[in-house]
Amino acid sequence: MGSTVKSEVILSAYIISFLFGLPTNLLALYAFSVKIHSKPLLTDILLLNLTVSDLLFLFTLPLKMHEAASDLEWTLPDFLCSITALIFFSTIYTSSLLLMAVSVVRYIAVAYPMTYQQLQKPVYGIITCAVIWFISAAHNSFSAVVLHHPALSNENTSMCFENFTEKQLDALLPVRLEIFFVLFFIPLLICIYCYLRCILILYSRPLISPKKKRKAIGMALGTLAVFLICMLPYNMSHVVGFIQGKSPKWRYYTLLLSTFNTCMDPIIFYFSSSAFRFSSEKFIFKKFVFR
Repeated sequence: MGSTVKSEVILSAYIISFLFGLPTNLLALYAFSVKIHSKPLLTDILLLNLTVSDLLFLFTLPLKMHEAASDLEWTLPDFLCSITALIFFSTIYTSSLLLMAVSVVRYIAVAYPMTYQQLQKPVYGIITCAVIWFISAAHNSFSAVVLHHPALSNENTSMCFENFTEKQLDALLPVRLEIFFVLFFIPLLICIYCYLRCILILYSRPLISPKKKRKAIGMALGTLAVFLICMLPYNMSHVVGFIQGKSPKWRYYTLLLSTFNTCMDPIIFYFSSSAFRFSSEKFIFKKFVFR
């Protein structure tokens, strides 16, 4: 599957995502942990889980780097392949579902402030996040079943969740198509609707400050950028693969765009949480002013 150039491109993308994504998400983890300890809001609970999802994804990247450096051959124990693949793919869709949940909460806060106040019990955030983690993990566990099922397993490959047989693809491609609609397309439509409604409502209220209006636009643009730049190309490979009856050769490159999701999520954190803005600005101020 891989040539030297392809392996080098993949390895470079993993390294860039790891170096930029890890420090910003660790900062976000600190900010939201402090915020939730003092005053747990529903949005902060969702964003904390989004940060944890990004960090789990980043923690798999050293193993994916090793795979890329080995010309996409999996030379580590098989159980690490299953664990890495489950975390790697599940967290991509955990992010999309959590971003959808944040957009719904923001819409409720603007359109129905009384209802929003009633939703501030931490238990609602915990239940929402638990359901999201379960849905994402359950969908992506099917690939492991396909890979290891006695009737479908492929003993003639040394690659991790790639190079599927025709029987495996017959079972896997319909699931990928369902993942496209349930875990990507529907969340994208919900995000677009919620943020458009938020912006229209805010701009119809003259007493709302321009800062809040810019913040709403920033959140909308940041979320759409994650969906359209990081997630859309990879998810389109599910649709194309289902139509063609095989995994497109360019699928692996679109997957690399998904890794940059961990670098773009902090933009959403900045616009959606005062806790993250305060922590990041305080850190930068100390780092570059009082060094």
